[in-house]
Amino acid sequence: MSQDREPLYIQIQNYFKDLIITRKLVEDDKIPTEKDLMDQFEVSRITVVNALAELAKDGWIYRIPGRGSFIKGIPETHIATSAIIEAAVPERTSYRAKIGLVFPFINDYFAIRLLHGITEMLEASKYSVVVMFTYNSKEMEKEVIRELKNSVDGLIIFPVDAEVYNEEIIALKMQNYPFVLIDRHLPGVETNVVSSDSVQASILAVDHLWSLGHRNIAICSDSPLMTVSVEERIQGYNEALKQKGALINPALILTDFHVNASQEIVNTLFTTSSENQTVLNQAHPLYRFIKNRMATAYIALNCALGVHILSIAKQVGLRVPEDISIITFDNPSPLLEEFSLLTYIDQSEQEIGREAARLLLQVIDNRGKQPSYKKINLQPSLVIRKTTGQLN
Repeated sequence: MSQDREPLYIQIQNYFKDLIITRKLVEDDKIPTEKDLMDQFEVSRITVVNALAELAKDGWIYRIPGRGSFIKGIPETHIATSAIIEAAVPERTSYRAKIGLVFPFINDYFAIRLLHGITEMLEASKYSVVVMFTYNSKEMEKEVIRELKNSVDGLIIFPVDAEVYNEEIIALKMQNYPFVLIDRHLPGVETNVVSSDSVQASILAVDHLWSLGHRNIAICSDSPLMTVSVEERIQGYNEALKQKGALINPALILTDFHVNASQEIVNTLFTTSSENQTVLNQAHPLYRFIKNRMATAYIALNCALGVHILSIAKQVGLRVPEDISIITFDNPSPLLEEFSLLTYIDQSEQEIGREAARLLLQVIDNRGKQPSYKKINLQPSLVIRKTTGQLN
């Protein structure tokens, strides 16, 4: 691959790998600061961070917080792999087709399953995968798309939470560039998109809780912004209640708050039950809402939040499902027995990933032809476990 076809962060990685292999940099040599590298390569900070993170992960460098990054040496895996490649492939191809994945971050099993589905579909294809993270920053998302689009053959984009569209995504559409959005679409803008039916998902949750006798059903989101998927889930919640002739109580639509719900999973994994109790903020409005039993059932719009609500209920002495019922979007985790008790909406994340990759391959093959956009909306299902029960 010519250098101008390589993503900038890979160019930085290869620059240091060459210096290490040729022994121009040796063990424990300090490498320039992130700021110096930004100036040297004329790139953004996220590009430098991605490059150094990959070098550290692969064992080329090590990092000491507050001091910087240092040379570790040539990884043994690289030496072994290089020997195998030289023996098996005397004439290397100069370029392998690539597909870029743009993700906000991986902080739950929803994203992991999406990636699994994508890579599973692409495994037998001619394409390798480049993954870059935007850390849910619109500006970083712009930078990543600009960087990747000239070095890969197509993009799968999980858009960040934002109040307005990212103009770089609109530019991709105007340029007829091959890309597919996953999980959320851009209202009013026709693109290729694969997602789950968010409206139907909430209807399934409300119908189940209603059949168990619940009437005060709260729906909760800790997203900092009202994304399309959150809006559609609340729309489904409202539609389900209207179908039953019930009045919609705005006080039970809980969106104006933020909690570090993803950290709850980490706390549960790495602390004892008594230690985990101390991390919950008793002054938080969600904590007070649950403690005061303002609702008999809760629909959490992401799995981390569902785990957080379960933790609060236990701390305030509420029994689940005898006192309150909880449904969460997405399967929280198959790893912990406590998490496996949660009733959840299955959005078939792996299937979303597979369909997105399959659709992108079709779009790439049809590049140059008149674009024909597809919106694939997979049907969700309800998995009933032990956190929902008959209202006492």
